[in-house]
Amino acid sequence: MTNGETVKAAIEELRRAISTLDNALDMRFDRERDHGEVEGEVRRVNADRSRLAQELDQSEFRANRLEEVNREVSRRLVTAMETIRAVLDR
Repeated sequence: MTNGETVKAAIEELRRAISTLDNALDMRFDRERDHGEVEGEVRRVNADRSRLAQELDQSEFRANRLEEVNREVSRRLVTAMETIRAVLDR
């Protein structure tokens, strides 16, 4: 091989190495971008989960309060019916 051919071969090998490096960098940037997108999705899911947990807590509180009110109304209705019966029985 002559010096010119050796230089051409070295330049071609360098081009292939640079191309391989370029491809590797592209793949790495794609993985980083995908990783960033996944992290963003995880943050959104966690925010949704927190919001839903808070809404569930509020709903449970309202349900418990409605049960208490329902019991009180029922108790008062029974008292009113007993009072009406007592008045009617006189």
